[in-house]
Amino acid sequence: MTELEIKQEIEAKIKRGPHEVLPEYRYDTFSEGTVVHGKKKGHLPPMGWNSWNAFGTGNTEALTKQMADDLVRLGLNQLGYQYVVLDDGCYENTRENGLLVSNKERFPGGFKAMADYVHARGLKYGMYNDIGVRLCSSAYVGTCGFEDVDARSYVGWDVDFLKVDNCFYLWDNATFSDKQNAKYVFAPAIRSIRVVGNGYDRKYDALKEGEIRGGCIVKTSDCVTSIGTYDGTAPGPSPVGERSGELVFYVNVPKAGDYKLEIEYATSREEGQGSWLQVAVGEKTTNLSYDGFVPETPVRTVFMTFSDITVTLKEGENVLRLMNHRRQENTLTSYATLVRELNKAKPGHDILLSICEWGKTQPQNWGYKIGDTWRILNDITFRVGSDGNPGVGSWKDDYTTSVTTQYDKAVIMDEFAGLDKGWNDPDMLMIGMDGLTETMCRTHMAMWCMMNAPLMLGLDLRRVQVGDWIYKIIANTSLIALNQDALGVQAKRIYSSIPGNYAPDREYLTNIDRVDILAKPLADGSVALSFINVSESEKTDGYSVDVNAILAGIGSKLPSGHKWNAAESYTVTDLWSGEVSENTTGVFGVAKLDACDNVTIRVTPNA
Repeated sequence: MTELEIKQEIEAKIKRGPHEVLPEYRYDTFSEGTVVHGKKKGHLPPMGWNSWNAFGTGNTEALTKQMADDLVRLGLNQLGYQYVVLDDGCYENTRENGLLVSNKERFPGGFKAMADYVHARGLKYGMYNDIGVRLCSSAYVGTCGFEDVDARSYVGWDVDFLKVDNCFYLWDNATFSDKQNAKYVFAPAIRSIRVVGNGYDRKYDALKEGEIRGGCIVKTSDCVTSIGTYDGTAPGPSPVGERSGELVFYVNVPKAGDYKLEIEYATSREEGQGSWLQVAVGEKTTNLSYDGFVPETPVRTVFMTFSDITVTLKEGENVLRLMNHRRQENTLTSYATLVRELNKAKPGHDILLSICEWGKTQPQNWGYKIGDTWRILNDITFRVGSDGNPGVGSWKDDYTTSVTTQYDKAVIMDEFAGLDKGWNDPDMLMIGMDGLTETMCRTHMAMWCMMNAPLMLGLDLRRVQVGDWIYKIIANTSLIALNQDALGVQAKRIYSSIPGNYAPDREYLTNIDRVDILAKPLADGSVALSFINVSESEKTDGYSVDVNAILAGIGSKLPSGHKWNAAESYTVTDLWSGEVSENTTGVFGVAKLDACDNVTIRVTPNA
């Protein structure tokens, strides 16, 4: 297909609108725990190497082969690092005869030969695409509208892992995309509704009589707006709690039957105010009374009335919900469509899906239905490397591009993760990049292992030798064992030194001048504790937790928790030094922590 033909196809897709949302993809199913398309459970966090942080779009066939060889040379394959993933930049800029093809200059041998090379070394092969029409690099080869043919290509190339991005998504104002697409993902501003029929006629004021549920929604002087879902791409709203909002009215009618619903509204095409409206009757339903655009108003402050909605009400009180959950439903539908086609192309496949929509649509709510991992924020670094250039990582940042910004959000998302769900993904490891000290990298590794994050190396492995400081971090088998522990439970933050009356496992803390204590239950009944100095200054106050605090935080998830109360002593293993000691007090702590440093221990109760 030529670039012109592709653009014409994109315009046709926009006119047709988003995929149809099937009942199993509806917002009201998110809390049910049901997966779609036979999504397999029980995968531990994936480990491997991804090309993006190391080489950006400059990755090549030769470099990838070298990285596969280096995983074996360093023995990292024996430690669990098994996936070799090609990120953006590996395709031609346009399709050929509607098919994905490898970049002829950078990957002349093609993707099947690349997969064969990786598999011959006992490793697994991963690739990249996007649910939009273009990749983040702007190549016109996104899966949108091509899910069936792309699925057959990936199966034919023996792909084991797919990272699927979200740039240039047609039905959301995604990064680099058209901000006017917010019209799809927010409801209009609502001033009032009117319910008419069966001898009943009543107008309800949105500000006075509407109930606001969940987050996101804003009351102005004369209307309710921002009816939709928080954008989670950047640090901001907490991931915990209701991330989507609804405007709810309690309508009491004298007779069961059909009623006309009139909406007084104003539309826009900007974050917080769109023109797509969903209407439902009842608390939990996949059958909507209305799900589509309303006529656009001339400007965002001019209100009109829309009356083409019929609702079926029961006698007495009814819950009438006005909402727009399409930001989540559309994105889930797009990822699910690709997986459905993979199932057709290879029934029973075990291809892992890495959802990479940067936390935009709060995937912690729905990612478990279809994916194995889901990114929680935008990229951890935008200063990626190239052949011989290691790229730059940061410890702190006001946006997402740092270790601490990713950690701050991921650390309170433990209840969204697990073997029966999947894993929160705070992006690839930056260990070995410029800008991070050895101490920072050690703590980066400890954080990711405690949080059950995917361990995807993002450095040029030619820079690593067995026994050097980078190797000692990424090859720390004691830490990797935490990440890959068979119990599959993400650590919980049970203490933070920030003053205040709050729950440390739920409060979204972004002030890094603090020390956190994380507790992680393990399959053998042990507990991993990590004392993390998030700040860039030394802490000498002393920090500790006792058995009671540990059991209060994670006791319900700890196998044989009763052994902790009955223990006479505890064996304590420092997972960095390997030093083993005995504790008879049941209090575990550190006297001081260097800047950005951590002490991570494994505690085993003794009868």
